[in-house]
Amino acid sequence: MRLTTLLDTLNQGGSGPWPTPSSTTARPTEAETFDQLVATLIPCREYDAELWFAESTSDVELAKSLCHECPIRQGCLEGAIAREEPWGVWGGEVFIGGVVVARKRGRGRPRKDEFSAA
Repeated sequence: MRLTTLLDTLNQGGSGPWPTPSSTTARPTEAETFDQLVATLIPCREYDAELWFAESTSDVELAKSLCHECPIRQGCLEGAIAREEPWGVWGGEVFIGGVVVARKRGRGRPRKDEFSAA
């Protein structure tokens, strides 16, 4: 399975922990074992999904840093660009309004800059 296909599958499946086998005595299938292995390699499947859609700048920066270690980072970013994701951290980049931005600013008044001060 190509990593981009895997990423699309993960995105369509929703966020949250991977399902466990229905019975504790049942041996997991190969697909379940593969899914659990992948979940340990992809940070957005290991951590709380809310982190990738957080409001606080520090949480967003944490999500971006976790993405830098992800093996499917490039495919995630390309998929998010193609889908024009409206917000969140995808492939280590911040999306707002379907566009990649350098940094997410926290809520509140905009900063004053030298040019607007009269």
